[in-house]
Amino acid sequence: MGASAVWDAAVGADWAGDPVWFHGDIAAGNLLVADGALAAVIDFGSCGVGDPACDLVIAWTMFTGESREAFRQAAAQDDAMWARARGWALWKALLGLAASDGKDPHDASNHRIIADVIEEYSRTR
Repeated sequence: MGASAVWDAAVGADWAGDPVWFHGDIAAGNLLVADGALAAVIDFGSCGVGDPACDLVIAWTMFTGESREAFRQAAAQDDAMWARARGWALWKALLGLAASDGKDPHDASNHRIIADVIEEYSRTR
């Protein structure tokens, strides 16, 4: 199983809920922390209304292993939401690599995200 299987699962996991507001770019640089707690979320340039799965991409960009699983449990979303979020994470990492000249310091992170997404998908099938 590889990236195409992850993508197929994401595309096949329909959003059946009502449209909701999403941020669209939940990333470490868009989260402000004060006194060890989340104080604000900034940069709403990608926000919209629809499927909020894109906001779960942080599960792969910021967390690994046990911390990712703790995030998943705290987010309390179903397998279809998680599959779509996994697809978003794959897309974002592949896009970053496609735009890179091979010297971008984020390349290693993008490679890790792709490997984690594929490994998690394979393990849960």
